[in-house]
Amino acid sequence: MNMKQSHLKAIAVTFLLTVAATLLLLNFSSSEKKIVEQVRHEYALHDAQYQRALGVMLGPPITGGNRFEALYNGDNIFPPMLAAIRSAKQSITFETYIYWSGDIGKAFADALSERAGAGVPVHVLLDWVGSAKVDEDFLKQMDAAGVQIRKFHKPSWYDIARMNNRTHRKLLVVDGKIGFTGGVGIAPAWTGHAQDAGHWRDSHFKAEGPVVAQMQAVFMDNWVKVSGEVLHGERYFPPVDNMGDGRAQMFSSSPSGGSESMHLMYLLSIAAAVRTIDLSSAYFVPDELTVSALVAAMQRGVRLRIITPGPIIDSQTVRGASRAAWGPLLEAGAQISEYQPTMFHCKVFTVDGLLVSVGSTNFDNRSFRLNDEANLNVYDEAFAAAQTVQFEADLLQSRQLTLEAWQNRPLAEKFMEHAAALLSAQL
Repeated sequence: MNMKQSHLKAIAVTFLLTVAATLLLLNFSSSEKKIVEQVRHEYALHDAQYQRALGVMLGPPITGGNRFEALYNGDNIFPPMLAAIRSAKQSITFETYIYWSGDIGKAFADALSERAGAGVPVHVLLDWVGSAKVDEDFLKQMDAAGVQIRKFHKPSWYDIARMNNRTHRKLLVVDGKIGFTGGVGIAPAWTGHAQDAGHWRDSHFKAEGPVVAQMQAVFMDNWVKVSGEVLHGERYFPPVDNMGDGRAQMFSSSPSGGSESMHLMYLLSIAAAVRTIDLSSAYFVPDELTVSALVAAMQRGVRLRIITPGPIIDSQTVRGASRAAWGPLLEAGAQISEYQPTMFHCKVFTVDGLLVSVGSTNFDNRSFRLNDEANLNVYDEAFAAAQTVQFEADLLQSRQLTLEAWQNRPLAEKFMEHAAALLSAQL
């Protein structure tokens, strides 16, 4: 190789490295401004002003006439979801991050295929990364039956910069009248009843009433992005009767349309708290602003209790980054407990015995700024009381970490945790 060829090769390598670095930077950054100032406590969560802020400034209006049902662990979650699918007469829309394999994957593929074969429009939106382990036979079966399947942000040369933006939303809407959301993915780990390390603890929620139309609208947001198809009309947005007394709104966020809105919803709720905050969080890696907000809440007398996964977790890096951030919270009086029997995948946020926010959102930067997320915000004291009972049942199977124990953990453990914390922006 002569000098000229070597020079051209060096230029080509430099160009490729520059392109790769640029794409990496685009994937791991956002063009939107981040919230930089702490949200001050100006009103209580029970005040009308709080609900005006969430229903006007950030999310869709809070609507009444809803009924909710909490479902705990796979044996109680999947049967109602499958029953709803099998009962569909008008439409099915289904968006999920994880869809893998196993008997539960087959059950969903069979139910969705059967309805599509019977002439019901069935639309399935899978995240390209989250569904990477899907059994291809399931996709072929559903496609052959007429199920419309799309992958969210499948890599392409013209859109490679968006690979780091995933849809983490978990939504199932049947006939525009019944909706499900929560933490479960379609995989064997979510089956059973959290009886051992191979079967995870999780919660999912069924909704009926006017708020289901908001759940449908959140699905449509991403369906249009991936397909260009606008689904509308009575099949998808029928008149919906009042089904109960519950008030709720379906809250969503996306880097392409308000990546900070979910983060701000949590910050406003923490700032409005005056009595209690109970947080079940599968991935709890709070940023400095969130830590400051939680500390400020405790300083004005709010009791903060948090349950996170213990040693059984699908990402030790996340656990390490999480534990590295606990110091200020423990010093301020937070009760932080680690669930022991199995992986704890719940995402439930209960404030002042009124607000329960449930859905796909984790307390981490990935959920707050990088992923598409969706939460059902329920404003109902009876529902909140039931979630508090479940939270305390989970506490009985958790081990609380004291400030002294956290301070005295081994040096090697501290080093690994602080090393993991360097990746917090992507966790």
